[in-house]
Amino acid sequence: MLEAQPMGTSLSDRGANRRARLARPALPTLQSQEEGGGTSGRVLPRKDHVETRVAAGPAGRGAWMRVPQYGAILQGTPRICLSAPLHFSTKSYGVGATLGIQSLVLLAPMGAFRPWPLCLARKLRAPGKGPIRFVTRRCGDPLQASPAKKSCAGQDEPGTPPSSPLSPEQLVRIQRNKAAALLRLAARNVPVGFGESWKKQLSGEFGKPYFIKLMGFVAEERKHYTVYPPPHQVFTWTQMCDIRDVKVVILGQDPYHGPSQAHGLCFSVQRPVPPPPSLENIYKELSTDVDGFAHPGHGDLSGWAKQGVLLLNAVLTVRAHQANSHKERGWEQFTDAVVSWLNQNLNGLVFLLWGSYAQKKGSAIDRKRHHVLQTAHPSPLSVYRGFFGCRHFSKANELLQKSGKKPINWKEL
Repeated sequence: MLEAQPMGTSLSDRGANRRARLARPALPTLQSQEEGGGTSGRVLPRKDHVETRVAAGPAGRGAWMRVPQYGAILQGTPRICLSAPLHFSTKSYGVGATLGIQSLVLLAPMGAFRPWPLCLARKLRAPGKGPIRFVTRRCGDPLQASPAKKSCAGQDEPGTPPSSPLSPEQLVRIQRNKAAALLRLAARNVPVGFGESWKKQLSGEFGKPYFIKLMGFVAEERKHYTVYPPPHQVFTWTQMCDIRDVKVVILGQDPYHGPSQAHGLCFSVQRPVPPPPSLENIYKELSTDVDGFAHPGHGDLSGWAKQGVLLLNAVLTVRAHQANSHKERGWEQFTDAVVSWLNQNLNGLVFLLWGSYAQKKGSAIDRKRHHVLQTAHPSPLSVYRGFFGCRHFSKANELLQKSGKKPINWKEL
């Protein structure tokens, strides 16, 4: 009876193939004739280019040599010596550099390598290992592509990132061009109504992907919904005073979402809209804290902003009648950048952080450089937990005077 034979090789065939592989002669390696033929080297792999310096060191026969990016392994003793300078181009492999090797020694069984330069670059083969794209060995000076690169030879150590193939002048030029391109991109994305002094310091944000995406989101929202405040008032806080004239910072959370309320200053509303409950509580605290303060009869805090009080919400737009509808869309990152710039570039500011949200946003403020006053939010839900009686307004003026700054006239509204 005939039995079906399994497809593929039999176990005996596989065993024979394995024995044949094990019986193959050792593969060739590359060694230096000047160093006595007993030293092997390892090419340090580089991702950006193939101008790789070789780390040579004493090792016995049979040491391994790794070819960058291709993994071909060479091993052995017979040699073919080429001592004349060789030059071959690697442009066909997307590198665009011509490497010069002062001397090259190839060790291989006769016929395993074709020893002319073009074949060195493209057609080297090792028995059983397929084509070898780039095989070389340092003999004397390291590989050279330019004097600037030669000066960096031997500085790379295991575990450290490779040095740049570009000269310092080229790196500086690249950084300068990149900065100029970002400024041009930012100039095209400057929002409507952004104050000049603030624009100069914060323009780096305008070209960032998150800000471009944010502006697109707000524009799309305005096509389908009513969004507050109107476009020309979103950045009112940048129009009231120069960025370097800021003295007090009050952080809010979200703009008012009712008609004609929000106008780009936290806690503030446009005239003749009556003050919301939180602002009414602020006025009550002022009446007990600041001598002579009287309710102004409106809720517009522009008089404070013109004196250097930054009234900054964390989120700068909102869909009508939907509180927090524009949160986590990018505004928080932008206003964090504003607070960060003030924190790092000015001195002696007074930050009034009311409520846990504002306190979390101001957690990175340098308290050795600035003054931070914290208490509960003036909302009717929390005003009795510490806001009433905090005396933040008079304390802020005391701190400003200690820093040599003019106090805020809280009555000027």
